[in-house]
Amino acid sequence: MMTTATGHLAHHLWHIAIIGFGLLFSVSATGHAVLHKRDSRAAIAWVGLVWLAPLVGAVLYFIFGVNRLRHKASLLRRNLERYRAQVTQHECLPEELQRHLPDHGGHLMMLARVVGRVVERPLLSGNRIDPLVNGDEAYPAMLEAIQHARRSVSFANYIFDRDEVGSAFAHALGDASRRGVKVRVLLDATGTLYSWPTIVHTLRREGVEHALFLPSFALWHLMSMNMRTHRKILVTDGRTGFTGGMNIRVGHCLQRHPPNPVQDIHFRVQGAVVTQLQEVFTDDWLFTTGEALRGDAWFPKTEIAGSVLARGVADGPDENFEKLLWTLLGAISIARHSIRIMTPYFLPDAAMISALNLAAMRGVQVDIILPACSNLPFVLWASRAMWSQLLEHGCRIWLTPPPFDHSKLMLVDGCWVLLGSANWDPRSLRLNFEFSLECYDVELAQRLDHWVEIKRNGGRAVTLEEVDGRSLPVRLRDGITRLLTPYL
Repeated sequence: MMTTATGHLAHHLWHIAIIGFGLLFSVSATGHAVLHKRDSRAAIAWVGLVWLAPLVGAVLYFIFGVNRLRHKASLLRRNLERYRAQVTQHECLPEELQRHLPDHGGHLMMLARVVGRVVERPLLSGNRIDPLVNGDEAYPAMLEAIQHARRSVSFANYIFDRDEVGSAFAHALGDASRRGVKVRVLLDATGTLYSWPTIVHTLRREGVEHALFLPSFALWHLMSMNMRTHRKILVTDGRTGFTGGMNIRVGHCLQRHPPNPVQDIHFRVQGAVVTQLQEVFTDDWLFTTGEALRGDAWFPKTEIAGSVLARGVADGPDENFEKLLWTLLGAISIARHSIRIMTPYFLPDAAMISALNLAAMRGVQVDIILPACSNLPFVLWASRAMWSQLLEHGCRIWLTPPPFDHSKLMLVDGCWVLLGSANWDPRSLRLNFEFSLECYDVELAQRLDHWVEIKRNGGRAVTLEEVDGRSLPVRLRDGITRLLTPYL
């Protein structure tokens, strides 16, 4: 009898301990969300989940809701400062920017001041930016740069497929390494899984030094598995760079008639701003491997290559949190004549919708060009649930026909260009590590504006009547999907 009573008591105490632990865990998760979540809606959502799903909700919060990358970055860089190369001879002073801008673009000096304060990088003069449309133009130029490299190649990308295009890049990188070039390749661990076997096996066989950013299934990275590097950066010899939104896969080569074609635009970059591409890569490489890349092989003295004024905008969930979002909001608020946005995924938050609407109500022509068919249908559904909020205040939305367009651009007042890897969605603006370039140059802006105009003319305008006329089941589907926007 004594043994039975003792067993019942132990069982009872075990239940009390579990309940107590669950309560303490839920209280801890609630306190952390209230103190650290900047978005009150996100805080409310997480607190609700924590208490509606006891213990499970708290576990999910500590896995997905807590940003541990700042802490990891600070531990890694305890005795190291973020590297900044000496490019003072190319730093653009306010009077040079004023001379460079046309009369109708003088107000963009305010934008340059804002972005400078936000990103803490100088605006640099003497750059050349060449648009490269689709993989048919971009890949040959990138491969040629790798083939002509003599000192160093740094390469970062999100998706690097093991197809004929990916294999050509891996072989070119291997050739460079074999002829004595210092080659470093940084790939997102999740992005390599888009093809199987992964490109990692090919890189290893080619003798290419490479690393994976935050391996997705490693137990020690479980808490940060939702945060990926989405940056696309290639720099050869520290002098020629490539960036934009293009992954490495045969689908971008439309002239080869791939089964799943994807349109996109990439950019070749020359001049002092290449140093800022290299700075971002070396910081990411240090974060991932602990190796510091320094010296002339990586950071040589740069020369004047063109007339574009440019600056890198690094964004991520670490110390660069929301710098791109602030840049976008600054550009929208300062625009006076036109805003043109091209993005494959358009899921703006309430602040961005309000900013775009206010710009349209001020008389700014706001054009948003999106693909009519998405490779992620649920993202298009969620996006469509927001369109009426923009159309009813004067913004215009255009849908371009297939093949799916993955291009990412923002143009303001025919003088300012933002290009890079980021989409207009919460994943790019809050979770991913992204890289963009802001450029001040009329000629570049006009060239890209002409390209966007061709896209717009080939598409069709979305009307408010069309959006409001969706059937009830479609509106419900789109509205429910919109609730998942923070996680898409």
